[in-house]
Amino acid sequence: MRRDILKRAWVAIGVLCAILVVIGVAYAQDYEKRGKTSYVPVDVEEDFTSIMARMKAAKAEVMKRQMALLEERYDLSNRPAKGVTMSRGKPVQEGVRAKLPKGFNWDMLAAMSPEQLKNKGLFPAGFMPLPHPNHPEGGMLFPKFHIDEIKKQEGRDLTRFDLDFDLPDHLLPEFPAPIYLTTRPDLGDVSQGKLVTIDNYYELFNGILNPKQIEGLRLLVTPFPQQQFNQTEDRRSERPSRGVTCFDCHANGHTNASTHLVGDIRPQQFRHRLDTPPLRGVNIQRLFGSQRALKSIEDFTEFEQRAAYFDGDPVIATKKGVNILERGSQVHFMAEFQALLDFPPAPKLDVFGRLDPKKATEAEVRGEEVFFGKGKCAPCHPAPYYTDNLMHNLKVERFYEPQMINGRFASADGPIKTFPLRGIKDSPPYLHDGRLLTLDDTVEFFNLVLDLNLTQEEKEDLVAFMRAL
Repeated sequence: MRRDILKRAWVAIGVLCAILVVIGVAYAQDYEKRGKTSYVPVDVEEDFTSIMARMKAAKAEVMKRQMALLEERYDLSNRPAKGVTMSRGKPVQEGVRAKLPKGFNWDMLAAMSPEQLKNKGLFPAGFMPLPHPNHPEGGMLFPKFHIDEIKKQEGRDLTRFDLDFDLPDHLLPEFPAPIYLTTRPDLGDVSQGKLVTIDNYYELFNGILNPKQIEGLRLLVTPFPQQQFNQTEDRRSERPSRGVTCFDCHANGHTNASTHLVGDIRPQQFRHRLDTPPLRGVNIQRLFGSQRALKSIEDFTEFEQRAAYFDGDPVIATKKGVNILERGSQVHFMAEFQALLDFPPAPKLDVFGRLDPKKATEAEVRGEEVFFGKGKCAPCHPAPYYTDNLMHNLKVERFYEPQMINGRFASADGPIKTFPLRGIKDSPPYLHDGRLLTLDDTVEFFNLVLDLNLTQEEKEDLVAFMRAL
């Protein structure tokens, strides 16, 4: 009897151990998925000289890996569309740049179900989430043309010693962008062809803005400490930095395609690359942030400097010198100026935001019909500003297996804000993370994801219409 009791006890112990192992494995998997911690170390023990040397040494390999990914995914050549330019004359790039799987064309892919594309691994790589040039590191990263102009005007250096911007200049917005004001449409572009900075904002806008708006603009071009650009030993600029400005990403109230990682997702590998959206037309928008759904431009302005500048970490923000804006005056002034930024002129649109058939080409008219019909664009992008001010989940994860891509774990993105399409040709690349390089790419992407079955002529007409917005 004693042996039976001991035997049953050992069996019970064995079962308990097996259960604990299963629980342990499940916990380890959940722990890995959830991430070790939401926090970055505050007390950095490695000295700055050592950090910089280590990261400089790793830079070539990091950039080589990212550029190899871009070359594998995209046709990065300079192929301007004939006779189509942005508002101040920079050529608009044409053609689908995402590369096809070998042996397939777009019609063949469009004929397949999401399950077939997923099971066979045929979803185009260029339609997958795009990682930051160094996703495990992240942080604000600026195109060289912006770095050079800021250095020339202010002597402030936005160069990172660990990284360079990855996309070619011809695939980015024109620089510096024109500025249109809702209050003075009679003046047209008020930028005078200059990048607005702390050095010239007053001479450019005195007499056009009221004193509150000028003060708001001053704050938008004033450098404040940020995660990678500050005075601490864990900065990413060679010299101690005064920081960055709102207009270092939203250059001239538009965008220069600077990139960053969103501050509201953890762990690091799940954070989205952020393609900086234009500030043009924020007066008609009701949601701010690609996923945060902040309800006012004041909320967004305050959130950016208090949290997004420092990856959503208030402890790090305090260490690096966070600028606490005063809501009743400074935030309000900044928001008031931003609300003046207008969309670029669209001479072919009428007062309802629809094409004037007397001014439009036949292709544009056909494209408008596709946009409001078979293309299913209008439910999310209604006229006149071509946004519904809501968020939508495209569930693109239906088309591919979750996978790690250069440090970015590609899985479900969740709901994303509907961005306005007015002036869309001025702000490549597209989608919230910049994975779509041209308007042709966006049409092909949505044709596949929404199962639209558009013909080649319908796709081309749709692109023509969007260029007229």
